Amino acid sequence: MDSIRLRHILTLLICLFLTAGASAATVVKARLDSTTLLMGKMTTLQISVQEPTNVSGHFELFKNIHERGYASVCGDSVELRAPVSIDTVVTGKERKLLFKVPVQSFDSGAYMLPELAYVVGMDTFRTNPVALKVVPVNANADDPIADYAGVSDPEDPSFFDWVPDWMLDFWWIILLVLLAIGIFVYMLRRYKKVGHILPQKPVPTPYEEAMSALRQLKAKGLWEQGLEKEYYTELTEILRHYLYRRFGINALEMTSRQILHCLSGNPETKDKRAYFRKILDMADFVKFAKVRPLPDDNVASYDNAVRFVEETKPVPVTEKEDAGTADTKQTDKRPAAGSGSSRKGGAR
Repeated sequence: MDSIRLRHILTLLICLFLTAGASAATVVKARLDSTTLLMGKMTTLQISVQEPTNVSGHFELFKNIHERGYASVCGDSVELRAPVSIDTVVTGKERKLLFKVPVQSFDSGAYMLPELAYVVGMDTFRTNPVALKVVPVNANADDPIADYAGVSDPEDPSFFDWVPDWMLDFWWIILLVLLAIGIFVYMLRRYKKVGHILPQKPVPTPYEEAMSALRQLKAKGLWEQGLEKEYYTELTEILRHYLYRRFGINALEMTSRQILHCLSGNPETKDKRAYFRKILDMADFVKFAKVRPLPDDNVASYDNAVRFVEETKPVPVTEKEDAGTADTKQTDKRPAAGSGSSRKGGAR
């Protein structure tokens, strides 16, 4: 057991000695082809590695270049880009490696490229820092952009890559503006169509308006207070307005005689003319002859007004009545069978 342990110790010491000797012989240096770089252009970072042939090392940073296509340094201001080329020269027990790395920057300024770590076994060697000055491009909008690469497509393109940044930043303002425009267009079209923007209360029919006014007049109790003239003035005004809305008769500008003449010429009001005549006669007596009617006369005038409005209101026509009217018209148009045969007989 002691001999085996001693053998392992000796082997470990020999490996450590050889590694130390190899590590001591490894030299890493870096330089740029041009320390002054125009923004957007490329230069080459050359890294020379001199090491024994019995060891092998690698740059940790170059793994990211192979995976992503680039590696950022100096706070993302400078990029080491792919592909990284390697030239190898072996002379005896020594090997020389020359790494050529493209360098590009889009931010003007002075930078110091960091020391790049070259790992050999358990040892790490670093390159010397390299200074780089990036010069800005003084160009106008109309200047040609020859010798510059075009804008490359993103790795994972999406719809938002083609959307301007200002639209992404102020999307909520754009949404509010579009919503306001939509509301304005809707309100404008509604105004042109119906003549108003906000919904309005339904207009009462002539019948509903007249009956409501008559009920309000009765509730006032004018003739009970000795105001017969005011009572008949309002009563006739209600009926005149009803005639205008219901039949288009401009009764507000007519005399009693003219109103009765129009009622006689209208088939719908011809039979109800007597109600209106009694009301107008009593109203004329009160307003012009200063006659004070009896309470029964006042009640009768009110009842005649209600009868006139009730009996002249529009009557809704049902579907069955429409169908019956149509059938009756068709039947009336057909010639009777007897009349046809008699004509034939007569012709003979």
